[in-house]
Amino acid sequence: MGSALPLGDPAPRDGLLPASAAVGASERDFGVYLHVPFCRVRCGYCDFNTYTATELRGASQHDYAGQAVAEVESAGRILRDSGVPDREAATVFFGGGTPTLLPAVDLVRMLDSVRDTWGLADGAEVTTEANPDSVDAAYLDTLAAAGFTRVSFGMQSAVPRVLATLERTHDPERIPLVTGWARDAGLDVSLDLIYGTPGETRADWRASLEQAIGLSPNHISAYSLIVEDGTKLARQIRRGELAPVDEDTQAEFYELADELLDAAGYGWYEVSNWATDAAHRSRHNLAYWRSQDWWGSDPVRTATSAACGGGTSSTPPHTPTGSSPGTHLPQGARPSTTRPARWSGSSCSPASGRASGSTRSRRSVAARSPVSSPMNSSTRKPPSPGRSN
Repeated sequence: MGSALPLGDPAPRDGLLPASAAVGASERDFGVYLHVPFCRVRCGYCDFNTYTATELRGASQHDYAGQAVAEVESAGRILRDSGVPDREAATVFFGGGTPTLLPAVDLVRMLDSVRDTWGLADGAEVTTEANPDSVDAAYLDTLAAAGFTRVSFGMQSAVPRVLATLERTHDPERIPLVTGWARDAGLDVSLDLIYGTPGETRADWRASLEQAIGLSPNHISAYSLIVEDGTKLARQIRRGELAPVDEDTQAEFYELADELLDAAGYGWYEVSNWATDAAHRSRHNLAYWRSQDWWGSDPVRTATSAACGGGTSSTPPHTPTGSSPGTHLPQGARPSTTRPARWSGSSCSPASGRASGSTRSRRSVAARSPVSSPMNSSTRKPPSPGRSN
């Protein structure tokens, strides 16, 4: 499947960034993405760089943190040797996969490596994704004490039948528990929802929205389910085991989400995201949209990393051609799965990602234009809002 990323020059053999990466860097924010690819169960709709314990060779959950720390230290050397000025990390995001399958002390160790290598800016946003069944109160307390500021829970739905179709493992009754524990620990809370699952009704979707709103998180994401080629879900639909995803229904669900979230005081600021106020928008994802600089790390697959604001990407000499799992993309954008890693002469904004939903849904989204709306300036179409942990 073709890449949604812009093409550029092949990455240099020495793994350093081109001189253009340093131009204007001091005027841009710097963020760090740390990928943790492990999942307890692979959901049928997922085509991300994730693995269960039995699928992955050459790496294990036991020693993953050490590998990630080595990657961060290597990144620091590459940036220095490339002449990029030192900057503290304004945002750090742990994504996956399910980062919280690792012990909390491992995530703390990885965050400490970012702090030791670059430092954390005052008020830095530090987020981890989590499944509701992968944390308890003590785990969240440990993260908060170490400097984490935010947790994004993969709620997806409040309806057991819908969760079963998505092959999610958690009990929806656990959502109030984990959000309460996170809040007690002093963490901001974001809830991720998915709409348009085969068999999901409007009443189902309303129930999920109302439960999420009722928990008063600081942030809510709502992503349309995208059926990706090669996934179990795509095979189930092709064999007639599940009904196809209806784009007009998804458009109606999106409009319902916007209606209910707006009425509850959540402001829409990005295609699939709403926040209680500007201070609780995802600064890490906004940095992607605004073409700030960032470094992504995933030592399991190719150790590919990227610094997008300067239009750059770094691939060590041993990296094979193929996907770039180290480059964390905004919600819904897709990494390359067939092309070698390349330098990009422009920013890594995902504006070239394909749009989701019916023509009506695309027009309804494009018609709204908050200052930070990540619309493609040439087509005014949003990228596919299909990402969720």
